[in-house]
Amino acid sequence: MKCIGVTGHRSIPQEVQEHVLEELRAALCGHEGSLEALSSLAVGADQLFADLALAHGAELTVVIPSGDYEDGFADEADLARYRTLKARAAREIRLDFPHSTDEAYYAAGAYIADHCDRLIAVWDGLPARGLGGTGDIVTYARSLGRPVTVIWREGVERG
Repeated sequence: MKCIGVTGHRSIPQEVQEHVLEELRAALCGHEGSLEALSSLAVGADQLFADLALAHGAELTVVIPSGDYEDGFADEADLARYRTLKARAAREIRLDFPHSTDEAYYAAGAYIADHCDRLIAVWDGLPARGLGGTGDIVTYARSLGRPVTVIWREGVERG
């Protein structure tokens, strides 16, 4: 089974959204045999990827960083989408962090990088704003020699 993981920004500017969706679809298409998708289901890139992966027939594995992860969803619609995607997952990996901290987010991203064959990064190329951000996970995955596909449009900055 081929395994693709995702890391990415929670906020994707409107002018890059369609490009991100097209590139995510392209990354998921054309795989012979079964496909596993790894995501933490955070708002933004993680949820977009998980939704598209399920639509392409992939098995979704959800990596939950902490016991109180759901408390971090401020918007009810985002939390509902998280719960819907999580309910459709084939597997759930729960990390042992009681609270959502930068360390928990880094550990979840590292788990995804450790267990995928390729990492998709919806990333503007800038450094992470806190430990465990997209830039940190891309750096970690590359240090493992993991192939990383960056999806973004040059000249667009995240909010």
